[in-house]
Order: sequence, then structure tokens, then C-alpha cells
Amino acid sequence: MTSFVAGKRSLHIPGLGHGKTPIPMGARVGNLLCSSGINGADAATGKLPEDPLTQVKHAFANLQSLLTAGGATLRDVVKLTVYLKDGPNQKAMREAINIEWLACFPHEDDRPARHILIYELQNGMALQLEVTALVQGT
Repeated sequence: MTSFVAGKRSLHIPGLGHGKTPIPMGARVGNLLCSSGINGADAATGKLPEDPLTQVKHAFANLQSLLTAGGATLRDVVKLTVYLKDGPNQKAMREAINIEWLACFPHEDDRPARHILIYELQNGMALQLEVTALVQGT
């Protein structure tokens, strides 16, 4: 995994990316870190699982990898936006998202803002995350 180096804006995560599109997984300028779309691909294989609930687990793991690459932690997250594909398993997806959310942010008074949007995701994606973080101690 890469880590934040002063003077480098783009954040890249081995095994994850946007295919041949020249878009980094995220960017950091000063103490502000913003992500591109973080999908639920398995970083070890680079492949997107068919199971939407497995995608949720991978997406939150990928979120943490991006934060680490940018020199941030979950405590630095200010807002998390979840783009969720509409479909029959939406209730199960929201429950799976809440499980991961609570694992990342267990304390009720210490959680970032979160917003879920229904979005027509493509290429087998069941969800995408987008994060904004304000890195402390910089």
C-alpha cells in the first residue's frame, strides 16, 4: 500500500483503481483528503465480487486503505456518501452498510455525517463510497 508523501496530491491503492481511466483513488491537499468512487472490489484480486453484501465489506476495507494511504484515520472522516444501486436487496444492503458503519464508528457521539443516495451504478457495482476527511496533526 502506498502512503502519503508531502507534495504528492494523488492517492493510489494497489489492486484498486478506475481501470484505464486516469483517475486516482483520492487526493490530498494540505490536511484535506477527498476520494474518488471507492467500490467494493477485492483489493487482493482487483475483481468485483458478484455478491453485493461482500462488496459492502470490501468497500469499507478499501475506504480504510485509502485513508491510510493519505495519512488519515477513521477519526479524520468528516462525511461519507454512499451511492447505492436500486434493487430488490436494498434493505439487506442498508443493513450490511450499517454493520460496517458501526464497526468503523461505534460511538454515537463520534460519527461523521453520512448520506445514502440511490444511483444507477454500472459494471456490477452494488455501491460506491465517497469520503471527505480532514487529517489531524498536519
